[in-house]
Amino acid sequence: MIIKSHIIVLSKIKYKDYDLIVRAYTKHRGVVSYLIKGGLKSSKANRSKVVYFQPLMQLSVEENYKSNQSLHYLKDIKSSYIYKTLYANVYKSAIVLFLSELLSNILKEEEQNEGLFHFIETAFQYLDNEEHYANFHILFLLKLSRYLGFQPDKSKGESDFFNLQLGSFEAFSTGSYSVSGKNLTLLKQLLGINFDELTSVKMNAQERQDFLSMLLLYFELHLEGFKKPKSLTVLSEVFR
Repeated sequence: MIIKSHIIVLSKIKYKDYDLIVRAYTKHRGVVSYLIKGGLKSSKANRSKVVYFQPLMQLSVEENYKSNQSLHYLKDIKSSYIYKTLYANVYKSAIVLFLSELLSNILKEEEQNEGLFHFIETAFQYLDNEEHYANFHILFLLKLSRYLGFQPDKSKGESDFFNLQLGSFEAFSTGSYSVSGKNLTLLKQLLGINFDELTSVKMNAQERQDFLSMLLLYFELHLEGFKKPKSLTVLSEVFR
């Protein structure tokens, strides 16, 4: 069955000698894997085809979909949004590498979630056009937690501690997963704001790194099998 779809590329790996397997997040079916026959052959046509499968590329495709197969085939590929800066800017590229690896690792469901698709789509279009983006990945992760089912509970937001394990604010420290100090202040500032308000939140490189470490621990506590992206090292080097 030939169907049209919008997809966001998560990752690609080599398969056999010249083929690629591309994992993508789709608007109507969640995570889908595609087999790109001959994608690594040295012909001009194949080189131009591989360009489409950079991390987080937004594509409009026609696919040959068969429900009884784990790998599907693309018949037509077009960019649905052409990034202007994401791959040319070394800082944005580091963010893209980090977040694409994280998304590829945690998005597993083969079911429709248009809200999550729209969030990812619009967030990276915003990043592509934004000049102030040092804290983009921080807010992206915080907002992503909502779609994954463990958004921080803000109902006791005036409290002096935040429990990472419970995902809620609390009046007293209850152990090693209780957050206070600068991380708590930043968390309260970031909860509820949009990307275009990020410039109102000030943090230096060390504060950014500390807060990101806290967020990754939060994800680890709430997602079974979660692993820190290997590209975290690159991100830390770029933004130190």
